[in-house]
Amino acid sequence: MRLLLVEDSPRLTELLGEAVHEAGWRLDAVGTLADAEAAVASGEHDLILLDLGLPDGDGLDLVRTLRRAANTTPILILTARGSVDDRIAGLDAGADDYLVKPFHHKEFLARCRAMLRRNPTAVPPVIEIGQLAYDPATATLTAAGDTVALPPRERALAELLIRDAGRLVPRRRLETALSEYGGELTSNALDLAVSRLRKKLEAYPTGIEIATVRGLGYLMRIVDP
Repeated sequence: MRLLLVEDSPRLTELLGEAVHEAGWRLDAVGTLADAEAAVASGEHDLILLDLGLPDGDGLDLVRTLRRAANTTPILILTARGSVDDRIAGLDAGADDYLVKPFHHKEFLARCRAMLRRNPTAVPPVIEIGQLAYDPATATLTAAGDTVALPPRERALAELLIRDAGRLVPRRRLETALSEYGGELTSNALDLAVSRLRKKLEAYPTGIEIATVRGLGYLMRIVDP
């Protein structure tokens, strides 16, 4: 799942980014209406998280513009405007939900999940290889029918590897996925993360392995019986 956050507060952007990444989703963040329009034009996002008070205008203008253009991407308004009239204006403009700041991150994620469930086009199919399966809708990895608990970075690696199962995933692409979760990456951060993922998967009869292509990257493949 890929979300677009339109928010001009760096601190709130950071906090929401942590919550979204922890949920296993990807987040793009912009701080102006102009940048938001350009991001939406890419058509890559499953949900738009929209502040209303932006430096170059009112977020409601973006809602109206998108709906007039028949863009049906779900929109969750995140704003300090909390009156009944404000809520009505947001929903009547075409937003799908309205959350007043400050809010608890658990409620924020629950509303995101609810909106994504209501949007059939945003629910991709479960990806499988051997006895390993990844559900993008819930960011859940199961091995031989059991749920595998993974921290965000290892979960991101597992998703990339299973999506490209049977093909080499370059180191740079995997390192980019790790970097989305903040902090400086050491030279061996990727190798350590892959090692931890391997050890966890070895506990299950999945019929797959994560192979190293020295100097190039990794690939997930079915083990020959």
